[in-house]
Amino acid sequence: MQMAKLAVLGMTLALAACTTPQQRAERAQADMAEQMAIYGPACSRLGYAQDSDQWRQCVLQLSTREELRQVGSSYYGAWGPRWRGGYWGPYW
Repeated sequence: MQMAKLAVLGMTLALAACTTPQQRAERAQADMAEQMAIYGPACSRLGYAQDSDQWRQCVLQLSTREELRQVGSSYYGAWGPRWRGGYWGPYW
């Protein structure tokens, strides 16, 4: 099972290394366009003029906040029970 996971990880990294800088730039541009479509209306409703620097900063902040919320809940959900007196012993 471990070998299969390592093989998949290795193939994924090898394929990622094959992308050109132009392909990475196109992907980054597509990601930003998606973020603008998702979070842009909320930033406009907050009073930022569309396509202004403040509006773009708002889009990035909302996107980052959502990513942290998604990652944070899975991270702490996995470690939480063991941290408070489970696997590692009492925390006091």
